Amino acid sequence: MNWGKVVYIFFALMSLTTTAGFLYDKNEIALFVAASVNLVSTLLKIGVKNILSAELFASSLVADLHLIPAFVVLQTTGNMTVVYSLAIGAAIANFFSLSLVLVEASKTQEEF
Repeated sequence: MNWGKVVYIFFALMSLTTTAGFLYDKNEIALFVAASVNLVSTLLKIGVKNILSAELFASSLVADLHLIPAFVVLQTTGNMTVVYSLAIGAAIANFFSLSLVLVEASKTQEEF
C-alpha cells in the first residue's frame, strides 16, 4: 500500500467533507477548518506527478480561492449569503477534484 497516496486522497476527501460540514452547520469554526484542510490538500498536490496533476492542483486552488474569501467575508461583514455561495463553489471544486482522483485511479489500474 502506498501511504503517500493514502494521505493525499485522505486530505482530498477531507476537503470536501469539511466544506459540506460547513454547509450543514454554518459557523465560523467549521469554515476555518474547511479552509485549513483545503490548504493542506493544496500543498500536498504541489508535489504530485501523475496524469492529471495540473487539473487536480487547479481545482484545489479554486476551492482555496472560494474558502479563504468566504472566511474573510464572514469575519468582516457577516454576510452569510455570500459566504454560503462561496462555500458551495468550493464544494463543487472539491467534488471535481475527487472525480479526477477517481479517473486517475482507474487509469492507473488499467496500466497494471
